[in-house]
Amino acid sequence: MPVVIESSVWEPNPWLFILIFLACFLSILLLPYFSKKHIVSSGKSPAIFDLGIASASFLRFQRNFLIIYFLASVLEGLDFAFGEFEFAHYGVSREQILLSIFVGHASSLFFGTFIGAFSDLIGQKKFCVIFCILHLFVGLWKRFIAHPSIIVGSICLSLSASVFSFSFETWMVVQHEKQGHRRDTLNDIYWLMSFFEAASIIQSQVLSNWLIGDNVEQNISSPHMATVFFAMLGIICISKIWAEVPQKTVFKEYKVSFQTHIFGDKKIWLLAWVQACLHFSVAVFWILWAPTVVADGREVHLGMIYPCLFGSRMLGSTIFPWLIDRLSSRRTEDYLVYAFGIQGLVLFIIAYDYQEIVVLVTLFCLFQASVGLILPSLVKLRTMYVPNELRGGMTSLSQAPAHAAILFFMVQGGYYRNIGNAAILAIAALGLFTAAGCMHVLKRWGKQPYQNGHKL
Repeated sequence: MPVVIESSVWEPNPWLFILIFLACFLSILLLPYFSKKHIVSSGKSPAIFDLGIASASFLRFQRNFLIIYFLASVLEGLDFAFGEFEFAHYGVSREQILLSIFVGHASSLFFGTFIGAFSDLIGQKKFCVIFCILHLFVGLWKRFIAHPSIIVGSICLSLSASVFSFSFETWMVVQHEKQGHRRDTLNDIYWLMSFFEAASIIQSQVLSNWLIGDNVEQNISSPHMATVFFAMLGIICISKIWAEVPQKTVFKEYKVSFQTHIFGDKKIWLLAWVQACLHFSVAVFWILWAPTVVADGREVHLGMIYPCLFGSRMLGSTIFPWLIDRLSSRRTEDYLVYAFGIQGLVLFIIAYDYQEIVVLVTLFCLFQASVGLILPSLVKLRTMYVPNELRGGMTSLSQAPAHAAILFFMVQGGYYRNIGNAAILAIAALGLFTAAGCMHVLKRWGKQPYQNGHKL
């Protein structure tokens, strides 16, 4: 009698999705009832986003920015929704995929490092339009070219990701200051940016699956038409809704200011290193999480884990307002020490300790929840320590070490097989531990932050 070996594809319990999103909802819903402002107030109904102290002009500013940021995040998600599945459909080999990733990070290193400074000089609004144009070009390229070049697409998408990492944030902070809004209202925008980004990426995956449906051969290019639509909509919204005062800084003045406030400030160096370590660890995570899950021949439904990861990031972002001005009196640097330490420990466990799939996915979700908390916290620190007119240049420059490290490990690990995935994860964990140390040093030095280019 033959033996029948049954195999099943593992996927998360549907209750996990409900649990994550219910936790997000409760975190937002209960936030105002436990805030300090509500506790000390008498007879005042709580408001989730402090609407009682926010002016109508700020609410309009917040709404307009979040709409555009949501569109931009959808564009980022649409072009990465299927990843290797789309490449396999076009007959792209793994070596070609590795080469495209390498070229993408190389373009981010050699070009993306400096575009932040150019955006500071010519204005963030123009670069936000460029972001949409790059996605528009890639969408049209993949839609109407029978065998689109993945190298061209990788370069454009890498540059657009570099622009996305600083332009929208910098524009928001600069315009918030110029319009004279209350400084404490920025905190709500910080965590909503991270929350909306994660939510929009999940929606991008849902939209892509719906557009393709069951007929992959016929509808594989449908998400690219959606990219074209959202890119054109983004260009229109940015042009019509956003305003920007023309930049008057010349390159020579900008260079002197950059050398003085960025290169000459050890606190900014610490903050830049922290941002580089986070950028590197997140990039390593997204490159290696799928190979780690399917190791030892495990069959896993990766598409069902993906929304769990971003749902965890959404949950992590909702913790930020609780820590900033609600129940906790700790400084941002205080809890970031623990957040980076937890991230480093999670990656170290994943690297060197074999785990069952449930434990492994739980660790992945914990890592992403920490990312959701850290991202708005670093935006807050940049606002505190970095002059607004130098913000884009500092942010893009801080990503250079991460891109250089990724290129190095891709060559050594991907081409020469000298470094294993476990070693790369361990090095990323070590970087996160050093980031925790930098936060501790930054807290102890206790320098007065910058605002409007002057010390407070």
